[in-house]
Amino acid sequence: MSDAQKRSYQNLSPLFCIPQGQGLDYEELFANSNGVIIEIGFGSGIATAGIAEQNPDLNYLGIEVFRPGIGRLLWEINERSLVNIRIIEGDAAEILDRLPPGKAEGFHIFFPDPWPKKRHHKRRLITRPFTNKLSNCLRAGGYVYMVTDWTDYADWALTELSATPGLINRYEGYAPPQSWRPKTRFENKGIMNNHEIREILFYRE
Repeated sequence: MSDAQKRSYQNLSPLFCIPQGQGLDYEELFANSNGVIIEIGFGSGIATAGIAEQNPDLNYLGIEVFRPGIGRLLWEINERSLVNIRIIEGDAAEILDRLPPGKAEGFHIFFPDPWPKKRHHKRRLITRPFTNKLSNCLRAGGYVYMVTDWTDYADWALTELSATPGLINRYEGYAPPQSWRPKTRFENKGIMNNHEIREILFYRE
């Protein structure tokens, strides 16, 4: 962690990070009844902060295990004077079990680890039964929005999400680029390596 990330984590985590064991009622967390978007693996959090800044009428709950990334997002929250972001530090699979069912407006999953080696495919985030948990957390009409620069993972995720009860692909195959989503550092790196960006958008029946 950089010095700025350390300071942000130490000073701001009590305000914006949810302690282990605390309840996850959305209205209590954000002190309002606005819709909640959950981002899994926000990395440095720059894209997260940008989206939250553009949509002050929505709340954003970020899940991340990478502490330097949490420190950076906390720094962004402070610099942009954001009040609509909360952070949970930990494993997404365990945290989703604690979230209220049928309440989330959507999930953002941008450039998750592709685990490209075949023997590691079982570690991929977008796989059943984990995708069943995503579906269970969504309200009717809520969405799962995934972006990756690994074609093999995109094909894999499309298959897994298509097989998830309650989820329906909003498009035939891959989604067109969503103009409101800012580019991430991982995306720019993928583009530099001539990787094709794939976007996937499913919604809850």
